[in-house]
Amino acid sequence: MEQTINCAEACVNGCVLGDKCPNIEFKAATSKFIEETSLDQMLEMAEERLRKKMTEPPKWVFPEDS
Repeated sequence: MEQTINCAEACVNGCVLGDKCPNIEFKAATSKFIEETSLDQMLEMAEERLRKKMTEPPKWVFPEDS
């Protein structure tokens, strides 16, 4: 029986499922990114994304008719 949890809420302080985590395939890629990318590069990436987001036109969301 596979355990289903909301990782965004349950794993705030670390993975609670360990080796049974459904997102385990992303763990290696994330570790590699953190090891190979300097903090300065990460900050530049974040600043660039924020700059793009601030220059995007607003997105309007209209509720569907019921």
